[in-house]
Amino acid sequence: MFYTFIFLPLISALFVPLLYKHFNRRVHTGWFVLVVPLTIFIYLLQYIPSVAAGDTYKYTLSWIPSLDMNIVSYVDGLSLLFGLLISGVGALVIVYSIFYMSKIREALHNFYIYLLMFMGAMLGLVFSDHLLVLYGFWELTSVSSFLLISYWYERKSSRQGALKAMLITVLGGFGMLAGFIMMIMMADTYSIREMLANLESIQNHALFIPAMLCVLLGAFTKSAQFPFGIWLPDAMEAPTPVSSYLHSATMVKAGIYLVARMTPIFGGSSVWFWLVAGIGIITLLYGSLTALRQTDLKAMLAYSTISQLGLIMCLLGVGSLAVYFGASDSGTVFGVAGFAALFHLFNHSTFKGSLFMVVGIIDHETGRRDIRYLGGLMQVMPITFTIALVGGLSMAGLPPFNGFLSKEMFFAAVNEVSQAGIFGLSKIGLLFPITAWVASIFTFVYCMIFIFKTFGGKYRPEKLTRTVHEAPWGMLFSPIILGLLVLFIFFFPNVLGKYILTPALTAMLPTTPMSAYDLKISAWHGLNLELVMTIGVIVIGLLLFKSSKRWVQAMRNYPQGLTLNHWYNKGLSGTERFSSSLTNGYMTGSLRHYLIYTFAFFVIVLISSLLLLYGIRFDFSNDAAISIFDVGLVLMMVIAAGTVLLAGNRIVAIVALGVLGYMVSMFFVIFRAPDLALTQMVVETVSTLLFLLCFYHLPKLKKSMERIPFKLTNLIVSIAMGLTVTLLGLSANGHKLFEPITSFFENAFELAGAKNIVNAILVDFRGFDTMLEISVLAIAGLGVYILVHQRAKGREQHEHE
Repeated sequence: MFYTFIFLPLISALFVPLLYKHFNRRVHTGWFVLVVPLTIFIYLLQYIPSVAAGDTYKYTLSWIPSLDMNIVSYVDGLSLLFGLLISGVGALVIVYSIFYMSKIREALHNFYIYLLMFMGAMLGLVFSDHLLVLYGFWELTSVSSFLLISYWYERKSSRQGALKAMLITVLGGFGMLAGFIMMIMMADTYSIREMLANLESIQNHALFIPAMLCVLLGAFTKSAQFPFGIWLPDAMEAPTPVSSYLHSATMVKAGIYLVARMTPIFGGSSVWFWLVAGIGIITLLYGSLTALRQTDLKAMLAYSTISQLGLIMCLLGVGSLAVYFGASDSGTVFGVAGFAALFHLFNHSTFKGSLFMVVGIIDHETGRRDIRYLGGLMQVMPITFTIALVGGLSMAGLPPFNGFLSKEMFFAAVNEVSQAGIFGLSKIGLLFPITAWVASIFTFVYCMIFIFKTFGGKYRPEKLTRTVHEAPWGMLFSPIILGLLVLFIFFFPNVLGKYILTPALTAMLPTTPMSAYDLKISAWHGLNLELVMTIGVIVIGLLLFKSSKRWVQAMRNYPQGLTLNHWYNKGLSGTERFSSSLTNGYMTGSLRHYLIYTFAFFVIVLISSLLLLYGIRFDFSNDAAISIFDVGLVLMMVIAAGTVLLAGNRIVAIVALGVLGYMVSMFFVIFRAPDLALTQMVVETVSTLLFLLCFYHLPKLKKSMERIPFKLTNLIVSIAMGLTVTLLGLSANGHKLFEPITSFFENAFELAGAKNIVNAILVDFRGFDTMLEISVLAIAGLGVYILVHQRAKGREQHEHE
């Protein structure tokens, strides 16, 4: 039952084209798709009471049991939190897209297929307990996000944005895969649960730090941490519903989820703390500063997302100290930081989702996203302004909005970590609260710019491309729901804390009992340092906002040559130029050159390996005696090979080549391998007939007297290649490092029920390999057929013209 709901988006995607084809003219396809996330969200709601009571659920779907490859899903507080966000926000995004995406102008079947693929990949990712299955879903998010970002593929910027996101996130994904493989080697299990039960074997292993670094590479690239966040603003080329979904509740949160899930394994390490908390606080400052330089509203929100993700990542790093301190007082203090990370993650999904939808409404109704052309919109779009005010002030960390509560907890966490006294924090720990405070000031400023430069000031309809009016209720519904959640959470935060966040923290920090925490969320804690910091943010932020015309423009004039995007583009173009020049250097069009390159590389690598590893060894003591039949067959093979080279007629060359193959089958007869002999004879017969059939249609060879020039390079490469293969064969025969596997295959009848050992090897023992080879041949055959068909079609068109 559980897997039906988890795979529901992927299954439903198969039916979207049919629904689009038959119903789209009458009913927007989104109404059918909306059923999917709503059903999943309602289904997951039933887990809340039991998971809040401490229960967990494990579901196993058998896939390849012999390789221990099963789809194992685990429902605990952490996966349930993300599952509710993915499905709940997904439902609101689809409602919004129904009114945002035109059913006449847009290819909605593609849009909803990609969206459902992405939703299914995210659900599979957060509920997976098997590391390799988790990685599979992780890469599926990269593929589906590539398709979503490049949805308007006719735009160059969309294609480039999708390519950048794919390159960076897939590169990180490969690193993460290496980390997962090392973790599997250390723990001898694929299960995250079993790794948590066997932490000693992982934490004391030499691969602990390398595995950690590789896992964090995947998390940082996916969650746009510094310096990998450059892909996120370019992803704004996607339609606004996609941006709202990817940036608020799904893709960028995948890295956050991974760090939270791996905290029990890697937490407590100084390397983990400094990388997660340090990179997080740098990302927070970088994102907030860069957001100020933007004039495009979506770009401003994109960099604000980077900043907020840095805040969450920093809190996860601080929270990981709870693993170091355990159940002590310090452990509980830092455990609250982990709670704050999960709290702000949820809050960010609410206010950032609503803000992206607001930007989509502004773009949809005015035709503009550039803040320099906007102003005074509150006069004509009062409801949109109210939603933007709620979301913007929550992101700025002001009461009475949920962002204020988690921002206060963030200030408390960085103040505590500055006094931790471990990992060198006694010397530089003060940088955490200082950096957090400065970044929060800039966050406040860009929130004010977003709200009041867009909706305040003078209304200038002449700068807009459309007649402005309030958005339809269908587009307002989703951001209103998210805005109401922002307010509800502020006034009733402990409902969320008790039933959602506390179980999630239990999953993230399982070593500390929840009874040790005081997890009551309150808006008032008296006059303390955190409140003073917030007041300072507001006062200095207002002063900077009032004078923003003077200094923000100077920031916008920051040299492009010093930006991360510039260096990315320069590196990419340099790589393309290098690869192009290299390819042009060896792609001469000469088959002879290609064979020389291939054989020379083969010779150099193998001979070097044999010499460096002392692999050249000859042992003829156990070889069988050479009979007169062996000598005769070898001579016949030499004569046949020579005939192939020297024949002046194609038919003669083909027959000689067939004779060569039949002589090989005779060797199998002498060596008492009838199965191999029979297989070889069948293959040789079919190959010879196919050769004859193909060559029959070729033009005849022209008889001419030509002197073939002697080429020393050909001679050297040919002799070197022959010697290499001979040395390799003799050396392999002289080394018996392992027991031969012939005895295993001799039991083919018992193991596979096959009387022919060759068939058993190809079909059973190497079944996947054979299937892939057949697939390759089928694809090649289709390619040849299409080329021939297109050529014939082109010839017909030319004759017609």
